[in-house]
Amino acid sequence: MPNKNLAIRTVIFSLLGNIALATIKFIAGIFGNSYALIADGIESVLDVFASVLVLIGLRYANRPPDENHPYGHGKAEPLITFVVVVFLIVSASTIAYQSIQHILTPHELPENFTLWVLGAIILWKEISYQIVIRRSIKIKSNSLKAEAWHHRSDAITSIAAFIGISVALYFGEGYESADDYAALIAVLFIVYNSYKIFRPALSEVMDENNHDELISRIREISLQVKGVKGTEKCFIRKAGMEYHVDLHAHVEGDLTVTEGHDIAHLLKDKLQKEIPQLGHVLIHIEPA
Repeated sequence: MPNKNLAIRTVIFSLLGNIALATIKFIAGIFGNSYALIADGIESVLDVFASVLVLIGLRYANRPPDENHPYGHGKAEPLITFVVVVFLIVSASTIAYQSIQHILTPHELPENFTLWVLGAIILWKEISYQIVIRRSIKIKSNSLKAEAWHHRSDAITSIAAFIGISVALYFGEGYESADDYAALIAVLFIVYNSYKIFRPALSEVMDENNHDELISRIREISLQVKGVKGTEKCFIRKAGMEYHVDLHAHVEGDLTVTEGHDIAHLLKDKLQKEIPQLGHVLIHIEPA
């Protein structure tokens, strides 16, 4: 439960930050004559909707198991991540389209103060990224990782805008569209980050076997339980912030059913105590 509450508080932190930044970017972009900032603002608006979806997804994923969902609702988290990726792609496409339109349409140079605004935004977004990514790693949350990369992609877009506006202001007339070209470059980074977010979520939905470190730890802990002679098959499925485990454990072949059953319970309790993020643990007893 503490991990789940931490995830929800983190998304609320991102949501409030995105609302504030979207407002600042639009105001600065309109009065500072910078489409790169306005494009940044468009991305932040989409980030707000994405954060709301992540928040809804986390709350649903944290619901306890029920009759129709005996393994809980954790799979909702990667599904929400897919939606967040769609938002990122829509954001990138919107920025690319509008940037091309502005490149084809002559406009004035950006104002100097937009650089100060962008500098503050870049700093805040990188701080936000570091906070959210650390928490996503701590609680093993793909949707929080997607939220973190939203901050990083926003920072990258702002850096590109900062460079573009700097070029436009330094070289002057004839370079008015430099920030628009910078926004196009930022689009490439956003698309790349979208893939980095999408791939782990797809892995989770498809139950890919990429939990070697956790499997090794489970086998090591299992041998500490009295009566367990070894382990064989160990299958893991990730659902949200929990890992469901199917484990085959070897015991002496001449034990009674009751004795084997007791060892299985001891092993299950030991694993869930040592590895709190484990959800369902199914132990299959086999003769050594």
